Amino acid sequence: MRGSGKATIKDVAKAAGVSPTTVSHALNGKGTVRRETVERIERVAAEIGYRASPIAQGLQNSRLGLLALVIRPLHSLDTFLPEGVDYFLRMSGAASLAAMEHGYSMMLIDDPTRPDAPLSATAADAYIVTEPFENDPVLTMLSERNIPFVSVGSDPARPGQFVELATRDWEEAILVLDHLAKAGGTRIALLTGTDQNAWNRESEDAYLDWCARRGQSPDLASFPEVEGERIGEAAADRFFGAEGSHPDAVFCLTGRHAAGLNAAVAARGIRVPEDLLIAAGSGAIQNRMSKPSVTTLDLHPEGIAALAVEVAVRLAEGRPTEEFLEVPTATLDVRESTRR
Repeated sequence: MRGSGKATIKDVAKAAGVSPTTVSHALNGKGTVRRETVERIERVAAEIGYRASPIAQGLQNSRLGLLALVIRPLHSLDTFLPEGVDYFLRMSGAASLAAMEHGYSMMLIDDPTRPDAPLSATAADAYIVTEPFENDPVLTMLSERNIPFVSVGSDPARPGQFVELATRDWEEAILVLDHLAKAGGTRIALLTGTDQNAWNRESEDAYLDWCARRGQSPDLASFPEVEGERIGEAAADRFFGAEGSHPDAVFCLTGRHAAGLNAAVAARGIRVPEDLLIAAGSGAIQNRMSKPSVTTLDLHPEGIAALAVEVAVRLAEGRPTEEFLEVPTATLDVRESTRR
């Protein structure tokens, strides 16, 4: 165990006339060390400026007071700050403050399974992993190492296998589809991302079920999340480029996809909302500021984060979690794109 300054545990041992093992036991409360020896070692350590590594102390005591947040959707993007998207900022900020309320610190990390991941990436007492991918290696690693974690949403290949917060992807998709139908949509299309996660999968399943119950032929397209607004022209070509019937409403799962489609159809002379209704399953600043503004779901990431932290803390401390495993209900922010 090394000090955080220049002095080391060996320096303390030499100055106090004891072994490094005795110093370690004295400073960590381990083993049997006479009280007067402990006091001498503590005095010497203070005099020469030795400070024990908090990580090493945490490992000795089996708890660091540290949680880790792994936001998996960021892994497939080309930046950790996607333009206009405040969902991840709201999630991480709320999680950090909630952790402090519980007496913990929060560490935000990318992917602890990477070969070049720092040692600190696997040093937390418990982990929160949001929107995991199918057969997500992060969940596999944490499970194999018996590190406590809670997943926000399920791994599509392993639903219910781990401790997870039950998201409302199906329910939220139906909420938006019903809203578009009530606003006048009769041929409603769905535009999803391509990440292999429960959000895309369950939203698509809900849409197909909704179409079957209403006797509507599904019209489904997928574009990579990383492309953001750049999918606008391609999406407009997909839905309006060929002859035949075109949708009069499009449900885009991501706010940036909705913003791109909104701009692209306007350039083609397709009026929103008169000719086309657009709604998104998550929001971006572009959706609020565009003309017309776009209807979006608010997924309330602050509430999700607070609940996930509660569960993570309980896992770290060996307490029950069953009553905290369902996320808050999303609400619809109705804007100009669905008001006729």
